[in-house]
Amino acid sequence: MTIAQTFPQDGGDWFKSSFCKGGSNCVEVRFVGGIALVRNSREEEGPVLVFTRGEWEAFELGMFSGEFAMPF
Repeated sequence: MTIAQTFPQDGGDWFKSSFCKGGSNCVEVRFVGGIALVRNSREEEGPVLVFTRGEWEAFELGMFSGEFAMPF
């Protein structure tokens, strides 16, 4: 993962979680050329986290298998 301070922010193709409910404090994801870009919807011009395909797929597998479940 890297943090891009100046990645192009053209406003296209960003996705919010369906759980966001229209709020302005959401995580947004965009897929470009085999990488996943992640940003905070409140800071559209702010930093963007950049993940390779392998990093993103490892994250997805962890989510699906419950590795990131919040403890009780």
